[in-house]
Amino acid sequence: MAPTLSIIIVDSDAERARTICDGLADLPGANYAIVPPGPSLARRIAALHPDLVLIDADNASRDEMEELTLASGPMERPVAVFVNQSDSALTRAMVQAGVAAYVVDGLTQARVVPVVDAAIARFNMLQKVRAELDATRAALEDRKVIDRAKGIVMRARNVPEEDAYALMRRSAMEKGRKIAEIARAIVTAAEVLK
Repeated sequence: MAPTLSIIIVDSDAERARTICDGLADLPGANYAIVPPGPSLARRIAALHPDLVLIDADNASRDEMEELTLASGPMERPVAVFVNQSDSALTRAMVQAGVAAYVVDGLTQARVVPVVDAAIARFNMLQKVRAELDATRAALEDRKVIDRAKGIVMRARNVPEEDAYALMRRSAMEKGRKIAEIARAIVTAAEVLK
């Protein structure tokens, strides 16, 4: 049995929303709700905890599109946008907002499932890249703290860098902690003792 996919359709036009709904009929396990744009859209979407948001905005301005997109939580879930017309500024704004799929001029029933598939795949890829970037940033911060702590240990014990690192590593192993945690404790203690 296919897993259930919860989808929110943001649209103020019932006929356009019906096109998306008809296209979703070809997607096994999909359930959906239509939510009109307007005040408190972000709160309404968050309350429904969807797996995906589809926005159909026929002639929305750039500001309205950005507001709709950001309210849909593009960093939390895939968001696909259907528009009739676009320009390069709107396209850039949608990409910067984190939209996973941006479809211009061509909302048809047959295109809905491929757009959903592409939006989910792109969102998952971006989430993986974001996680890798976060891990890289954390590792860089850890490295900076470890280097700082080594300097503190080197001065306090009058030992070379390798010995300072060995002392920190031994302490981490004995305490069952990561060396970055030991390094943070050393840096914090040194700041307190200044």
